[in-house]
Amino acid sequence: MSIEVKISKRKIPYKSAMNALHKRIQKIKSSNANELIWILEHPLTYTAGIRSDKNEIIDKNVNVIKTNRGGKITLHNPGQKIIYFVLNLNKRKKDIRRLVNIIENSIIEFLSIYKIKSKKDKKNIGIWVNNKKIAAIGLRVSRWIAYHGCSINIKNNLDDYKKIIPCGLDNTKITSMTKETKINLFNIDRNLKKIFLKNINKI
Repeated sequence: MSIEVKISKRKIPYKSAMNALHKRIQKIKSSNANELIWILEHPLTYTAGIRSDKNEIIDKNVNVIKTNRGGKITLHNPGQKIIYFVLNLNKRKKDIRRLVNIIENSIIEFLSIYKIKSKKDKKNIGIWVNNKKIAAIGLRVSRWIAYHGCSINIKNNLDDYKKIIPCGLDNTKITSMTKETKINLFNIDRNLKKIFLKNINKI
């Protein structure tokens, strides 16, 4: 399978990104278009997954966008990297657990480049460093086309989490790469592209 990799330097509004993902899904369904890995950042945006609850919004002035991804309420903001996927599992292994496992392992491999030791949690999907969440995963599958993706906190403002209960967690249990390493955060986009492209092709 051929995967297109896009890296956006400007911040992409959340709804614009969703529109682009859905257009790619339709193209894959109708004409076998290339799959997609898209690395980007969003402006400050709060989103609610299909398992979210309105009680998870602490600041009632926050505008929350409802989505069809898995998971609860979370946020995207500058300094957080988003890796979106549109993957045609009809032409790969139809194994959602394997896909999630590959995404988790890719994040762990990426963080290790910067001397950050992280792990997954069987009960709470995502990636953790010293019992604090550094990366979130939210996927949806339609006719075996998997989309949405994951987010990794690089150098974003963690105070933005105080307005919500992120992913159903205590909002103090969130961390970022700048909180966990003193190493220069070099070649972020290049390393994300290399690792995810290599590992997704194992599916």
